[in-house]
Amino acid sequence: MPVESKTGAWQRHSWVRRATLAQRKAGRLPASARGLLWSMAAGLLFVLLNAVMRRLSLQLDPFQTQFLRYLAGLGVMLPLVARSGWGAYRPRHIGGQFTRGAVHTAGLCLWFIAVPHITLADTTAIGFTGPIFIMIGAVLVFKEPMRWERWLAAGLGFGGVLIVVGPQLGSTGGYYPLVMLASSPVFAASFLITKGLTRYERPGVIVVWQAITVTAFSLPLALVHWQWPSAWQWVLFLLCGVLGSTGHYCLTRSFSIADISATQSVKFLDLVWAAALGWLVFGDLPSQWTLAGGAVICASTLWIARREARGRPPA
Repeated sequence: MPVESKTGAWQRHSWVRRATLAQRKAGRLPASARGLLWSMAAGLLFVLLNAVMRRLSLQLDPFQTQFLRYLAGLGVMLPLVARSGWGAYRPRHIGGQFTRGAVHTAGLCLWFIAVPHITLADTTAIGFTGPIFIMIGAVLVFKEPMRWERWLAAGLGFGGVLIVVGPQLGSTGGYYPLVMLASSPVFAASFLITKGLTRYERPGVIVVWQAITVTAFSLPLALVHWQWPSAWQWVLFLLCGVLGSTGHYCLTRSFSIADISATQSVKFLDLVWAAALGWLVFGDLPSQWTLAGGAVICASTLWIARREARGRPPA
């Protein structure tokens, strides 16, 4: 075997060993800590997705953008479905899948109406009201234990959001921030339904059927002001399909292995991702309020992550 081939094989073997070791270390973490990691990955992917979707919604009708985003996500997952066979993705409760799809579509309609008129940072920050609705719902519906650390981390993170958004929302104008705010409890209801579905459905099944149901419910709205996308827009929709499907898979994995309330505090890190992405892509420099609020958000997230990594205290 040539020296180059041996070197390449050794490097690939080294990367495989490192990945296996990292997977084993992650597997030893408590369920809450692993749920936080999955939720953190989902947040980063969704911020990237929101940036691309905002650009597309400025060029096409928002409802058409919504439909094509989930159609692209379904197209990305079809090869996986074909490889495993449709039987592997047959849901146990089809009614629950369509209920979740209808609720999520309603939230998306409100979100897409507002997103062309609101900055990426404001969009992300307003979405941070979602964890409050989710935590309340988790206590009322699933009787999840809400320890004081989770409430404190959520409160501190939400306080950091107010530091960032407070000076900006007053100058945004219009009713679009309120429309965006109205989508938060609807999305919270969708995520709570997802948590319920994880009790008897695999994450992959939930993600595939979310794409199917949202695509079906969004089609009539998309046809009203339809215009054919350009080749570059199709590429962006394909990217959205990859980002959205992967993000929802990570989020569903976090719901399946940990209390939904335990994963919400890390969501406030999304504002840090949004501010950085807005600076890199749109040239929006973070203000002093963004930096101050980001510091509070990071501190609360790191604190609750360390608390959750220690596991639950004994009864």
